[in-house]
Amino acid sequence: MDLSVWLALLALFFAGGLTPGPAVMLVMSTSLRYNARIALIPAVGISAANLVWMTLAASGIATFAASLPVVLTGLKIAGLLFIAWLAWSMASTDPAQPRASAALAPLRTALFGRGVGLQLLNPNALVFFGLLLPSYFDAARPVIPQAAIIMGTVTMTEMLGLTVYAWAADTMNRRFQNPDFARWFNRFAAAAMLASALFAAFLTTAR
Repeated sequence: MDLSVWLALLALFFAGGLTPGPAVMLVMSTSLRYNARIALIPAVGISAANLVWMTLAASGIATFAASLPVVLTGLKIAGLLFIAWLAWSMASTDPAQPRASAALAPLRTALFGRGVGLQLLNPNALVFFGLLLPSYFDAARPVIPQAAIIMGTVTMTEMLGLTVYAWAADTMNRRFQNPDFARWFNRFAAAAMLASALFAAFLTTAR
């Protein structure tokens, strides 16, 4: 992979990792409910799902699936329903309850599973990995080394961005220990999560 191509890839996913979307909102919500360290569990799940997406992109399956209207529509509907459920769960959280301790957090596998499920069904992921990422592969060069570089780059930028948001939410929670603040933040995060997914679904339709 040429250095210029790698730098373009780095810029794309670094910007994507810092752009609020369903994955960011899930991590921030988890951080507000528990703490930043616990919020990294769904972040790891999101990164694990990214590896699946990148494998599909490298093999050409993601682009092929994105070119089939029935598959594309089914994926978007399933993703929007899952994200709508997550958004509702976030918006309906009772902020008057004491902040849950890490010891009382749901099973780590459940939080990890939420991260995986969200990213596998996230229309934003379809845009990045199904429509944009394949163009960064050079057909004249071996696929496996390129895929390894891309996986490492995307995982690093994704985890960096999600970690920043996790700690930012944790800091906000400590500074604004107010039920009204938590209530409105959860509602805003839920709306932003759903709006981002709807926009991505529309974008793939427009393309």
